[in-house]
Amino acid sequence: MRFRSRSSEPKTAGSPAEAVETQPASGPYDIDALPPGWVAEELLDLGSVLLAPVEGVELQIQVDEASGLPAAMLLANVDGAVELRAFAAPRGGGLWAEVVPALRDDVIANGGLLADSEGPWGPEVHATFTVTTPDGQSGNQHTRMIGIDGPRWMLRATFLGKPALEPHNAQSWHDLLNSVVVRRGGHAVPKGEVLPLTLPANAKPVHQ
Repeated sequence: MRFRSRSSEPKTAGSPAEAVETQPASGPYDIDALPPGWVAEELLDLGSVLLAPVEGVELQIQVDEASGLPAAMLLANVDGAVELRAFAAPRGGGLWAEVVPALRDDVIANGGLLADSEGPWGPEVHATFTVTTPDGQSGNQHTRMIGIDGPRWMLRATFLGKPALEPHNAQSWHDLLNSVVVRRGGHAVPKGEVLPLTLPANAKPVHQ
């Protein structure tokens, strides 16, 4: 797994996604419920998210330009990417169902085309925005957002590229969530607040 930091999201052209027909993977995992044989100290530690190595996938950290702090992380290859953000949630779960209406409203308010579907983890939000491609042409950026409720946390995964455009062929991308561990921490955090990320101690980020 390679590492680099970035300050902007990838933009890919495509069309609205189809319905997901695959079954959910068993991840992401809570830090207190790791699979047999996993040791937390052997995982890549990013603060609220820890990762097991994944062959052929590049880790990218999105950095907030104003604060200089890590804002989100992506797992990416030539076909696309998945952005991961962990949020504080109530003990009873159900945060994803609460935030879906707000996500839908945000897509519409920003001029995007909206579609909904049911996927392996429940309701999904699909959004298509008109963007300018690197060659100066007009294209479509499509994203597919899912939410996974855990114990006092929710992980939001936003797929871009092929895993957003072809969710029926995205099982390998869904399986990437088997490499993800969420660490909520014991401190009080307001519901819905993003859990902070940190850069790995041995990382040598290259800003673009």
